[in-house]
Amino acid sequence: MAALVHSQHGVTLVGGAGFADDDLKLALSLAPCLVAADGGANGLADAGHIPQAIIGDIDSLRDDLHHRMQARIHKIDEQDSTDFDKCLANIDAPYVLALGFAGARLDHTLASMSSLVRFGSSRVLLLTEHDICFVAPPQLELDTTMGQRVSLFPMGRCAGRSTGLHWSIDGLDFAPSGVIGTSNMAVSTRVTLEFDTPRMLVLLPRTQFRTTLAALTASPDWQD
Repeated sequence: MAALVHSQHGVTLVGGAGFADDDLKLALSLAPCLVAADGGANGLADAGHIPQAIIGDIDSLRDDLHHRMQARIHKIDEQDSTDFDKCLANIDAPYVLALGFAGARLDHTLASMSSLVRFGSSRVLLLTEHDICFVAPPQLELDTTMGQRVSLFPMGRCAGRSTGLHWSIDGLDFAPSGVIGTSNMAVSTRVTLEFDTPRMLVLLPRTQFRTTLAALTASPDWQD
């Protein structure tokens, strides 16, 4: 099935969990194509933004926006996937910056993290209040600062190698109910990571947003 949104530039994808105006401004400066996941269009409209497309089951979009933005709505009725899933499956772009998918409800945040792994691309960067989160690519080189937090959380069984981390991951068998790698830290200004499957989430401080995006777009992706 052909994607609904095609962009030669990055896409800013907004969900319904709310976002800070500064975060949206930052994302749009790097990914100017704006897309809403269902009710994410409500917050965008309140902030004076009109998305290029609205994708989802459209059960959260306000009635007034449903009428005003009818031509931009792409309704997908099936209920076996989240609106985030539906959007990722229908966006063709070099990378996606996602905000408004992690908030007060922990179940929504966990669902978003699961969507990242199901989609299987390392070029979807989830922006939250304190962290960024993405699926680790096959190989990644990160510019870091000494003592910077580098958290790893497996969403399935996986293994990898690292350099520049306080606790090396070489030889570890990661799993959600077994070995995890949260609160690791950089002991070098360069951290390298390698993984065998697209099941490891990397969580970094917000301060690493721009450098991490550059590193991800320069790295191989599981979908290449």
